Amino acid sequence: MAEPGDTRNVFTVDLEEWFHVCGVGGELAPANWDRLPARVEQTTRTLLDLLDLVQVRATFFVVGWVGDRYPRLIEAVIAAGHEIGSHGYHHARVYDLGPDRFRQDLRASIRALAAAGAGSVTMFRAPEWSINHRSFWALQTLVEEGISVDASMAPTRLVGAVTNPRHPHLRQTPAGPITEVPPLVVDRFGQAMPMGWGWGLRMSSPRRVVRAIEAVNRAGVPAVLTVHPWELDPNPPRVRLPARLRFAHYFRLSGFRERLHDVLRAAPFGSIGDLAGVPVSQ
Repeated sequence: MAEPGDTRNVFTVDLEEWFHVCGVGGELAPANWDRLPARVEQTTRTLLDLLDLVQVRATFFVVGWVGDRYPRLIEAVIAAGHEIGSHGYHHARVYDLGPDRFRQDLRASIRALAAAGAGSVTMFRAPEWSINHRSFWALQTLVEEGISVDASMAPTRLVGAVTNPRHPHLRQTPAGPITEVPPLVVDRFGQAMPMGWGWGLRMSSPRRVVRAIEAVNRAGVPAVLTVHPWELDPNPPRVRLPARLRFAHYFRLSGFRERLHDVLRAAPFGSIGDLAGVPVSQ
């Protein structure tokens, strides 16, 4: 694995169950989660095996709900040398929670991860990139709760803003500074496309992804990639979702593990803590 300071790019994981879909009720409502078929152990161990094969150290942003129910899985992630950050407790959008509930949700997630052996949690990613113009107040809350690195602000129109910086940078809050680490986007067809995560990453050939990584590296910017363990599921459960969410959740899952393997083999990756110049306390 890369030594701290050697890594030009970052690989991150949003460790959540396949049914952790924001804003969806019905059979995927939180009240039903414990009754739905669990896949997170199987899919996360598949991803851990892949990362071991390619010798990549990653940052895992873990949903506290998962940490409470599968502490040994979190122990396995830590034992494999990966970093742990918070992905909230209930996998809810920050702006849907509001200030008070967000703080409670964040604290619950940190407690759950600490109980699973994660120690001091200093990194956070909001579900669905939901720190944006509707929830900038959350950055101050993060600093007040001991978070020094956030990775929640996407430079895209649908979930963030195209004016957001595309490189790691400091943001000032009334409680102090916080480092923001945005995901990889590229300009295609006049739009900022999410090349580093989700459907944008899954639809793109490894060659195209690697070319995009090399391009931002030449500009002195690290590429930040993100996956979910459920994206590596060879036979994911199928449920009815609104069209946009159905596309985001199921588009081109077939063969994704192999394509991801090729990307990780072709470019240098590490965790956020391996990235030179990003202050991550342990």
